[in-house]
Amino acid sequence: MTLKLIYPALAQIFWSFVVLVIMFRRRKQAFANREIKLADIAVSTERYPDSARLAAANFSNQFETPVLFFALTLIAIHVGATGYVMAALAWAFVVTRVAHTLIHTGSNSLKHRALVFAAGIACLFFMWIGIVIAII
Repeated sequence: MTLKLIYPALAQIFWSFVVLVIMFRRRKQAFANREIKLADIAVSTERYPDSARLAAANFSNQFETPVLFFALTLIAIHVGATGYVMAALAWAFVVTRVAHTLIHTGSNSLKHRALVFAAGIACLFFMWIGIVIAII
């Protein structure tokens, strides 16, 4: 059933909205704390405090590897590669994106971020393998 892949796709979209809210709240807080003025960001956002910049960077990340995830999900549905293994990989990818956000906007440990990022890429790669197997 294709809904096994639709649910994690919807969860990933929802997570992008969550990160957008985190970014908005951190930017709003920067203005409220008078850490930044409107003129400071008229040309560039690099004057935001680190916490707001990390949230913005993570929001941008939601449109990088997740693009591959959405493409793989759609292709998997199209070719009928919608079994439990593919669904588990899709959910695992979403979990890695959530973990990546929590690390990126929290401790920002590059070591932990890299490990979680690599795990997400592995999920995408194995989803691709599953699609190739389904096609063959």
